[in-house]
Amino acid sequence: MQMLFWLILFLIIFCYFGYPVFIYLFAIFFKKRIDKSPSEPTASIIISAYNEEDCIEDKIKNLLSLDYPASKLEILIGSDGSTDKTNEIVNSLTSPTLSFHYFTQRRGKMATINDLVAKAQNEILIFTDARQSFEQNALRELVANFNDSSIGCVSGELCFKPLVTAGGTAKGINLYWNYEKFLRSCESQVHSMLGATGAIYAIRRELFTPIPQNLVLDDMFVPLKIIQKGFRAIFDPNAKAYDIAADNPKEEYRRKARTLYGNYQIFCLFGTLFNPFNSPIALQLFSHKFLRVVVPFLLILLLAMNFCLVNLSFIYQVFMISQIVFYLLAILGIGTKHSNYGFLRLVSKLCYIPYVFCLLNFSALVGFIRFVNQEQTVTWEKARE
Repeated sequence: MQMLFWLILFLIIFCYFGYPVFIYLFAIFFKKRIDKSPSEPTASIIISAYNEEDCIEDKIKNLLSLDYPASKLEILIGSDGSTDKTNEIVNSLTSPTLSFHYFTQRRGKMATINDLVAKAQNEILIFTDARQSFEQNALRELVANFNDSSIGCVSGELCFKPLVTAGGTAKGINLYWNYEKFLRSCESQVHSMLGATGAIYAIRRELFTPIPQNLVLDDMFVPLKIIQKGFRAIFDPNAKAYDIAADNPKEEYRRKARTLYGNYQIFCLFGTLFNPFNSPIALQLFSHKFLRVVVPFLLILLLAMNFCLVNLSFIYQVFMISQIVFYLLAILGIGTKHSNYGFLRLVSKLCYIPYVFCLLNFSALVGFIRFVNQEQTVTWEKARE
């Protein structure tokens, strides 16, 4: 049992600390070159929208104002059975660049994306959501990478705008997202990132594979399909999109549970990419994605085994106390996540990392349960504050 305890502890530490160090060093010594050069290929921007009346107008105006020739750009928006004013707003915005398609039946994002891609005319497909805004040069930075014939997919960087009154959830999610972007950047330099940023990513049109309608993660399915075809999927931090970090634990839990449910779908579809003999991303996929969804189970086992071993030696007592304190801080973080004054503000800063760590891992457990029971729907309901 003691050997199993230390093995589990090693896997947890390797997942969150060992692997990042390894991939960082690997990226330094084995960095792959990208032949990025300014270019202006024709591009089609794809947006699947559902009840986006609060942001769709700003999104369209942002895209129309980008530093890119309008004659080489088309914006395709598909309304997935919207029931608010989304359709009315889009129809009121006239532009030869804009193409609006209203689907009366709500089928989900993947079905809408597939239909829009079938209507797209241009060389490069750019996928984005309705909420985030692009930096003015974002398209130019994205498409410049396709000058390199080995590149099939490029993800931009999603940046979270700072909130003056941000609570523990927003701070923790922002920290976690920076950690994720670091890993994507390193993996991209070695060969390929494992998933794009859904808010801003682009692919060569001829490499698009229709997305199964029951999937929930197009931004993992599309890049991995392209990697399977022998191309690279890379991360470019110079192509930026902006959003506001969620400071609602319930909403973040729903989002992560859905995402981690989607990871299990991806594992089933891309099992061959775990084979190190014919996959350039096998180690990354195992260490970054698979271990990440296994960690919640390992944490439970570690605590249970530690309880059984606590009387064997002092070191097990230290680990037991450390785990209890960590989880108590996470629980305390629930009550202080929005505290910004005095002692509670200090407690919030101390607790938000354990709190968000436990929130994300609990979401992974829920994602697994949903996958086993097939309870996750392909449609997404926006949060109601």
